[in-house]
Formats: sequence, C-alpha cells, structure tokens
Amino acid sequence: MLGRETMARVAIVTGGSRGIGRATAKQLAARGDAVVVGYAGNAELADEVVAEITAAGGRAVAGRADVADEKEVAALFELGEKTYGGIDVVVNSAGIMTLSPIADLDLDALDRMHRTNIRGTFVVLREAARRLRDGGSVVTVSTSVVGLQLPAYAGYAASKAAVEATSLILARELRGRDITVNTVAPGPTATSFFLDGKDQETIDRMAKQPPLERLGTPEDAAAMISFLTGPEGHWINGQTIRSNGGII
Repeated sequence: MLGRETMARVAIVTGGSRGIGRATAKQLAARGDAVVVGYAGNAELADEVVAEITAAGGRAVAGRADVADEKEVAALFELGEKTYGGIDVVVNSAGIMTLSPIADLDLDALDRMHRTNIRGTFVVLREAARRLRDGGSVVTVSTSVVGLQLPAYAGYAASKAAVEATSLILARELRGRDITVNTVAPGPTATSFFLDGKDQETIDRMAKQPPLERLGTPEDAAAMISFLTGPEGHWINGQTIRSNGGII
C-alpha cells in the first residue's frame, strides 16, 4: 500500500478561482495533488486556474458549487471521486465579507454573509466528514480579525469565529481516522477580497501593522495550507494558525 508521502492525492478547494483559494489550488497541484477547483459563479476564472495547472503538468478540473447548498457541494465531491477516485484533502476557502459598524449593519447582508461563511462551512465539513479517505486533511480559512476585533468587522468576525470553533470540534469527532482538521487565519492579504473598497491610506496603514511591515500574499496563506495538508504537517491537528506576519 502507498503511504501518505507517496500516494497521489486528490484535493477539493472551494473558492478556488481567486485569491487564497486560487493560490492554494496551484500550490497543491504543484506538489502532485489532483485538484477540484470549486467556484461559485465565475467559470472563466476557474477555467483559467485549471488551464494554468494543466499547462504546468498538473491535474485539475473545475466544478461549480454554492457552498451553502448541500446538493451542489455533494456534487462537487462526487466530481472529485468520479474523476480521480476519491478525496484526501478539503480546503474551504470560500467566503464573503460585509463591513459595517454594528449600529448600521444591514441584517440581510449579515444573513447572506453567515449563510456562506457559517452554513457553507458546515455543509463542506459535513461532506468532508462523510467522504474523506482516512489519512486525509481538512483546512478551513478564518481571519486574524477574530483576534484583532477591529471596528466594522463584527459580523464577519462572528462568522469566522464559528468557523474556528466548528473546525476544532470536527477534528475531535474524526478521532480514529487519522484525519487532521485545522484553520488558517490570515491577516490583511493583498487580494481583491481585502483591497476592494479601501483607500490607499487605509491599505498602507494596515500593511504597517505586522512587524514584517507588508501585506500578506495569497501565496503566504497557501504555503501554510499546503504544509498543514502535507505529510510534514500531519501532526498538527485542531489548531488555528494566525498566519499574519506577527500582528498581535
């Protein structure tokens, strides 16, 4: 039997068409994983990721799924199983963010955010718990704002605090299957997700927060995810890693 170090593995990456998810899909493919690039709406971007992976000699296929829709998520897992034979790695990078002071927060926006970030996490993790092959790995994506607790981030931070709690509980529930479940919580990262709607002064100020004095990159977060889902990181389990350059 092939060991974890040598077995060709299959990864699902939700939110894989852009940002941290895109960088993660490419890094996992570069190390030899076959990747299912999950996306919510932009098929063109997802197809670009697949094309980049295959052009570099990797294996990838794109699949559309609203992470909060259990039937679509099940179909995404089935795509990986039918195309590559099974699922070993699940990275739930899909998420949305609405910023607002609590006093002004639109509750419909809060519901939409929590539907994707909380319900979506539950749906993806439930499917992972049912389908992941023994010896696999799961990584969810949170945010360092859970610890920083910045004004205007309350709704988003609350949704990601739920992600962190849920992930730890799943790690404990999967006892006996040699499956790890961890969370990566990036700080400010140079993606459209973070940059859109912010003026340059705000971006520059937030870039100065960590002692390393720069924004994170999608590749920074992807490298941590790759480590946690690889053989070298398999002893790490049930943890939230604040990958943020040292922001306190």
